[in-house]
Amino acid sequence: MMKGRVLIAGFATRHVAQSAHHAGYEVCAVDHFCDQDLAWYTKDREKFEDLTDLPDAIERICRRHTFDLFVPTSGAEDLAPPLPLCGTQPDTLAKFLDKLDTQHFFQQNNIVIPRALPEDQYPVMVKPRRGAGGWRNAVIENKEAMTVWESVYLDVPYIRQEIVEGIPASVCCIATGTEALAIASNRQILRGGGESAFGFSGSVTPFSHPAAEQIICIAERIAAASGCRGTIGIDFVAGDETPYAIEVNPRFQGTADTVERAFGCNLFECHVNACAGILPRKRPPFRQFALRSILFAERDLTVRADLRHFRDFIADIPWPGTSLEEEQAIVSVYGWGRTEEDARALLDKHITTIRQYMR
Repeated sequence: MMKGRVLIAGFATRHVAQSAHHAGYEVCAVDHFCDQDLAWYTKDREKFEDLTDLPDAIERICRRHTFDLFVPTSGAEDLAPPLPLCGTQPDTLAKFLDKLDTQHFFQQNNIVIPRALPEDQYPVMVKPRRGAGGWRNAVIENKEAMTVWESVYLDVPYIRQEIVEGIPASVCCIATGTEALAIASNRQILRGGGESAFGFSGSVTPFSHPAAEQIICIAERIAAASGCRGTIGIDFVAGDETPYAIEVNPRFQGTADTVERAFGCNLFECHVNACAGILPRKRPPFRQFALRSILFAERDLTVRADLRHFRDFIADIPWPGTSLEEEQAIVSVYGWGRTEEDARALLDKHITTIRQYMR
């Protein structure tokens, strides 16, 4: 028996739809990609191209169905369709959609963050004030490079921070608005080169690092003070001596797949319960290491093969005949094992298998 019908809307929804389906909900989705596997977990879907089209896409699917819950993902957090919201209220999460406001929140709560730098100081980390995924973040070496960045991203407000050394990490938390419990820590895998060097491209769960327990404690404090409800993510840079808080993501995170695979929990069920004021009694026990790697197109290509036969270890599966431009995401690939080394070996094996179909 289904628990209810939920609408999940945002730029990418497959990971949330999959979790909701496994939790026993009937799922509909509004999604930019509408990949093949999204169809496996949803009763109905509505595709949109640009985020400006998202409200109309939500309206179209609402004409066809009634919903018990609305769960926004990236790009839809501050929308307010006439549906029962299961998540953080727009007026609460607004400060976390603006990176400058987020820095002020951290400062008010005595959280260590990278220092803000004046306009004439280089090198500097530059980040657009709005936007998820880190795709436009850049290290700027001098004034000339700053001018180039500003010409590419015209009229985009940004923040300037000192460059801090360390490992990109995050913590997945469940919050009620006043209390929070950390579910898992993650190491974030970034692109590492090119114009999107700081773009998210995968995760390792759990995060094996001396600072892991420290960032978990800080994340729980941040999540409890944030006023957010449901599943939220706190990003860090784990330095040798000091972990730096980077931002708060008041939504399901891209690490959801590896968190669920590593700890055997259902994040959607945790999310719904937290929005009703109920936290898990304790952090779920560790089961195995889980890794995700997003493969990107190295050139313009068309996916000819039907990759669904590899569904046991891939997700975000393109439909046969999908054309992709260079640098676009193709598919997510997974590995798992009792140790991180075992999980990485299996991931590498799976990547080798899938890359045969990317030629």
